[in-house]
Amino acid sequence: MADSLLFNPRTYDPAHFDPETRRLLRATVDWFEERGKRRLLEDYRTRAWLADFLAFAAKEDLFATFLTPASAAGRADQRWDTARIAALNEILGFYGLDYWYAWQVTILGLGPVWQSDNAAARARAAELLAQGEVFAFGLSERTHGADIYSTDMLLEPDGDGGFLATGSKYYIGNGNAAGLVSVFGRRTDVEGPDGYVFFAADSRHPAYGLVQNVVHSSKYVSEFRLERYPVAAADVLHTGRAAFDAALNTVNVGKFNLCTASIGICEHAMYEAVTHAQNRVLYGRPVTAFPHVRRELADAYVRLVGMKLFSDRAVDYFRSAGPEDRRYLLFNPMTKMKVTTEGEKVIDLMWDVIAAKGFEKDTYFANAAVEIRGLPKLEGTVHVNLALILKFMRNHLLEPVDYPAVPTRLDAADDDFLFRQGPARGLGSVRFHDWRPAYDAYADLPNVARFREQADALCEFVANIAPDEAQSRDLDFLLSVGQLFALVVHGQLILEQAALTDLDRDVLDELFSVLVRDFSGHAVELHGKDSATGAQQAWALGAVRRPVVDEARAARVWERVEALSGAYEMAP
Repeated sequence: MADSLLFNPRTYDPAHFDPETRRLLRATVDWFEERGKRRLLEDYRTRAWLADFLAFAAKEDLFATFLTPASAAGRADQRWDTARIAALNEILGFYGLDYWYAWQVTILGLGPVWQSDNAAARARAAELLAQGEVFAFGLSERTHGADIYSTDMLLEPDGDGGFLATGSKYYIGNGNAAGLVSVFGRRTDVEGPDGYVFFAADSRHPAYGLVQNVVHSSKYVSEFRLERYPVAAADVLHTGRAAFDAALNTVNVGKFNLCTASIGICEHAMYEAVTHAQNRVLYGRPVTAFPHVRRELADAYVRLVGMKLFSDRAVDYFRSAGPEDRRYLLFNPMTKMKVTTEGEKVIDLMWDVIAAKGFEKDTYFANAAVEIRGLPKLEGTVHVNLALILKFMRNHLLEPVDYPAVPTRLDAADDDFLFRQGPARGLGSVRFHDWRPAYDAYADLPNVARFREQADALCEFVANIAPDEAQSRDLDFLLSVGQLFALVVHGQLILEQAALTDLDRDVLDELFSVLVRDFSGHAVELHGKDSATGAQQAWALGAVRRPVVDEARAARVWERVEALSGAYEMAP
């Protein structure tokens, strides 16, 4: 019996979507399965460009269907639907991050276009999508990274209402092939934020110089240089503060995709790891007979389930967002930071079990162990996103307000608010619903109750011994606090989704036993920070808890893990 909590190509049927979405998702799975594992791994090793995948996507109209918002659509099935975008992220991650990356940077490249009032540019983007083209997002620079305040892409007025753009961009995916590159720069004749410009460039233009692929990969992470590139008025997407906001709001849209890509990677790797461990005999016993192996694989499994639950529930908040409900601005960096770092832990736990097997050239796992590292580091580092999460901590923990309940959002709706998010500021004013009822609904589960004690303790910390002014400048200390807060939010959305999906209670309690351990570990880390006060140190040790052990529950969860052996193997 296939595990219903994990994606399995053998049994996958996304019947909860409309017929065309269902057909395209299944067609994507079938394309990879028919291609086979040998070709998948060979292309990864030889760093082949993704021409055949992009040809498939163009033939099926995949990107055009999923990435054209209703406002620019030419067909009824075209819309920007975060639920089905997340489903495709998971599938592409399952087969290889290179495929996901070409899709992901197309999403980023489209962000400034779909936010623009430039009707001609929007029509051009829709036509390019219909032709099967990919897109790129020209924001980062070699010297400044994503510090857009310091961009050296300079636009000199040409005297006819346009500009000549000169400068370089770095870490720009699809920069070798993009039909449209959304490029961020600044005017030479206007000082300050009013001088920012987002404009559309074509990678095939003679003034566009492709310098290199900065990585050894099928992903084309380019460095390119514009040399007096002509930017007509019709190419300008945003100017002034709106250009700055478009950059940040595009990242808000794009970085959400990292969580489901990470989930797909972990799922494929888990099938391989459990199958190998279950069939490997050491000292006359299967490897899975050893208690430490069972614990590591079971921990990996429940962490992965937690990743899926959190991400699925975050989709609902993304799709239900609006000017008066910006809760997604917390859950978004959570998916980027927390879910992707959980993915690293899942791979590491399994790698400890399969050991040398994880290096072998005929495994997907060897690729997964490399690629899983990238996701926490894309679209802002873990530290950047933790610092962002902290901005919401007091309002979320201590000052809830009433909101209507957010339902499961699998409906065929266009998520148009994502392209009219407005100014990228005012995070301190974002309010949240009460996190406690999600925990109250499962108060009878021992480890949920134990973790709730820790969450309540964090509220006491924030209310009574929060970082003072000096500690607020100590980012090392603050990041430890951020990890504790992130766990409470992580647990909240997991519980909300568990209630909506009637999750197996054994799996949920076993997952929270892991979260109790995680909270205790971060509390001990905070205790050891240089600037922690005596009261904070005492609080930290007082927040340490031991999970509630239940051998019968653990055995039932292990049966679910054991059943993954042989449940899926990619065709050769």
